[in-house]
Amino acid sequence: MKIFSGNANPQLAKEICKFLNIKLGSAFIGKFSEGEVRVRLGENVRGKDVFIIQPTCPPVNDNLMELLVMVDAVRRSSAKRITAVIPYFGYARQDRKDMPRVPITAKLVANILTAAGVNRVLTIDLHASQIQGFFDIPLDHLFAVKVLMEYFQKKKIKNLVVVSPDVGGIKMARAYAKRINASLAIVDKRRVDDKEAEAMNILGEVKGKNAVLVDDMIATAGSLVEAAQALKKAGAKDIYAAATHPVLSGPAVERIKNSVLKELLVTNTIPINDSKKLGNKIKVLSVAPLLAEAIKRIHNEESVSCLFD
Repeated sequence: MKIFSGNANPQLAKEICKFLNIKLGSAFIGKFSEGEVRVRLGENVRGKDVFIIQPTCPPVNDNLMELLVMVDAVRRSSAKRITAVIPYFGYARQDRKDMPRVPITAKLVANILTAAGVNRVLTIDLHASQIQGFFDIPLDHLFAVKVLMEYFQKKKIKNLVVVSPDVGGIKMARAYAKRINASLAIVDKRRVDDKEAEAMNILGEVKGKNAVLVDDMIATAGSLVEAAQALKKAGAKDIYAAATHPVLSGPAVERIKNSVLKELLVTNTIPINDSKKLGNKIKVLSVAPLLAEAIKRIHNEESVSCLFD
């Protein structure tokens, strides 16, 4: 087995290698003077089972192109199998034609990865589960629910309700609620445009309870902050939030700092370069043990299904 990392999240790759007790593969990944991605593997991969760790997080286009060029380099170096480990799968928000004359970028990226030579994909908390069906190659879809919920179990927060910030996240919220034996609620919101969302009604009982808002990702944090405010108005006590992917673009960090949220949990699927700017409200948990176990099982041709529980 060989593990390589692009420039998107090398720290996560190092953590995974530490858990697996193997050395991170040597590779030069840079750019030519005009900006084209340049890759050269520093070791032999002929006949090897190769895993390339590269979330397609911002800058999305650069990181996606890096991944594709790395895959091509590995394929042309006669690797036995190539698994793209994409903790955060970018271009996933356009997963259907919800209006005329728009693309389905999630399917487009799936096609490009397959054409480049990827034999298998390993990812965490896709924006929509149906994206699994866009791939004609095996895809293992892991969930960060165990990593995030163990934190709340250790805190032993009483009278807890798990809240989905929108109708689309009900399935994820139900999985969280089931794991910690909590009740379930939903924020019914009405979207103003693609940047703003106005929270409207709370479906479920939250008055006098401690609430945990759960989502797959946080971009500008507009929906999350609106939902937290709506819960506070509905009589919720302490309000927490948990999200797998901390995109945290634009005014997200400031919004979270100034919100009614007591704490926000995220994972390191996406690197947060300046952790000091997060303040005390945002805590980062590692998915390295989860990904390391999945990689080990895939390499040994063992079942990965126990990691989906």
